[in-house]
Amino acid sequence: CFEKHNITLLHGITGSGKTEIYISLIKKALESEAQVLYLLPEIALTTQIVHRLKKVFGSTMGVYHSKFSDNERVEVWRGVLDGKLKFVIGVRSSIFLPFDNLGLIIVDEEHDASYKQQEPAPRYNARDAVLVMAQLHHAKVILGSATPSVETYFHAEQNKYGLVKLDRRFGDAQLPQIKLADMSEERRRKTVKGEFSGLLLKGIEEALGNKEQIIIFQNRRGYSPMINCEDCGWVPKCVNCAVSLTYHQFRNSLVCHYCGYKESLPSRCPVCTSARITTVGYGTEKLEEELKLYFPEARVLRMDFDTTRSKTGYETIIEQFEKGETDILVGTQMVTKGLDFDRVSLVGVFNADRMMHFPDFRSYERAYQLITQVSGRAGRRDKGGKVIIQTSNPDHSVLNHILNHHYREFYSMQVTDRKQHGYPPFTRLIELTVKHIDKKICLEAATVLADELKKVLVGVRILGPGEPMISKIRNQFLMSILVKIPRGKGELSGYKALIQQKIEQALKEKKFRSARIVADVDPV
Repeated sequence: CFEKHNITLLHGITGSGKTEIYISLIKKALESEAQVLYLLPEIALTTQIVHRLKKVFGSTMGVYHSKFSDNERVEVWRGVLDGKLKFVIGVRSSIFLPFDNLGLIIVDEEHDASYKQQEPAPRYNARDAVLVMAQLHHAKVILGSATPSVETYFHAEQNKYGLVKLDRRFGDAQLPQIKLADMSEERRRKTVKGEFSGLLLKGIEEALGNKEQIIIFQNRRGYSPMINCEDCGWVPKCVNCAVSLTYHQFRNSLVCHYCGYKESLPSRCPVCTSARITTVGYGTEKLEEELKLYFPEARVLRMDFDTTRSKTGYETIIEQFEKGETDILVGTQMVTKGLDFDRVSLVGVFNADRMMHFPDFRSYERAYQLITQVSGRAGRRDKGGKVIIQTSNPDHSVLNHILNHHYREFYSMQVTDRKQHGYPPFTRLIELTVKHIDKKICLEAATVLADELKKVLVGVRILGPGEPMISKIRNQFLMSILVKIPRGKGELSGYKALIQQKIEQALKEKKFRSARIVADVDPV
C-alpha cells in the first residue's frame, strides 16, 4: 500500500499481531536512518508495550508522557534534538518533539478519543495533526485499530488511504464467545445479585475454579454516580457545575468529576432531615466491594483514575495482574486498551445500555469500539475466552454486530445514518461554546452569534443555540452552537475566517465583553 499511499489503515482484529508488524516496520525505518514516532492514546497502554519494545530497541528508544517529570521530558526532548533518540513512543503531546527527519509514524488505536485535546487550547486531534506532519516530513503513516473510526474507514474505502486487513488472530487463537445477560429477564426471575447477573456470577465462579483471570469493565469510577434521600428525593449537586456529586467510599466524600469540588457525606438529608440516604447506581468502587463479598477468596484489584494517580500506579496494577497475583481486575476504559494477558478467560461488561444511549451521534460507534476492545482481552492464546455483556436490550442492532464480529455491517449502518443526518465523514463540524456567569447574557450572546452566522454561512446547517448536556461548569453557564459544513463546499479556512470574524464582532458588544466563546473544530 505504501507504494501508492502515504497513509495506510491497518485494520487488524484484537490479538491479530499488529504490534509485531509495527516492530518489523520500525526496524526497517531505523535501518534507513529515519526517525520513528509511535503514538498511543493513553499511558495505561504504554507500560506493557514499552516493555516489549525495550527488549527489541533498548536505549535507542525514548518514552514520553504526562506522568513524567519536566526533567525527564526535557531529557527526551534533548535526545530527539541531538539525534540520540531515533525512536519515540508517546502520547498525543509527543507530536511536538523536535523531529527533523521522520520516516514513519504509527498511530495505534487510531479511533481513540484520548487523541483529542479538549482543554485548554490548542484543541487538536493528534491523529489528524500527524497526517499534516507526515506531509511536511514526507513520512509514511500507519493508522492501526481493531475498530477503526467511521471517518478513517470511509477514507480507506474512498481509496484516500491504503487498507490492510488482518481478520484472524495470531496463531489461529479463537475469538471470544460473546453472551448477552438479559437483565430484565434476570430481574423477573430474581437471579440478579447486587449488580451482577446470575450468568456473570456463574462465569466468574467457573473461571476462578479453573485458576483463570477475569476483567470486569464498568465505565464509571467512584462508588455510586449519585446519592439521594428516599423520603424527599434530594440529590446533592455541585455548587459550581450542573451535575450531581459522585460518592467515593474510600474517601467517604462526594466529589464533582468536572471541577474537583468535594464535600463530606451528610448523615441526614439537609432538606427534610431524614436519615434514609441511599446510593443510586454503581461505579468501579462498588463493584470491587461486591466482588469481595461474593468471592472472599478472590484477589480483586481496581484500575481507574483514582487508583492510578501516581506515576507507577498503572505499572504496579498491570504487573500484579500479569504475574497472576490478582484474580479479578475491575476497571474503567483503561482496561479496554491494548492490554495483553495470557490467563484472562472471562470479561464482564456492565451497563452496555448507558454507553449506547448517550445523547451523541458517535455513541453507537463508541459503544461498539469499547465493548469490542474489552472483549478482545479474553482468550488471547490457545484457549477461547468468554465475554458476558449485561444489558436490558439484548435485541439492539449494535449488540448484534458485536456478537457476530461484524465490523463491516456496523460501519455500513453508521455511514447510512450519518449521510442522512449530515454528520462526519460527510460534513466538517465546528462547535462554538459560549460561556458566561450570567445565564441570560450567555443565551443572548449565543442567539446573536447564531443569527449572524446564519446570514453569512450560505448552504451550511447551523444547529442551536442549545444547552449542552452539562449546562454549567465551574460557575459558568454554557450554550453551544453546532456548525455543519458539507464536504466539497469549498475551503474550510474560508468558513473559519467568517466564523472568527462574527465571534470577534459579538464580543465587541458592551454586554457580551465578559463572555468567552470557544471554537472547537472537529469536536469528538
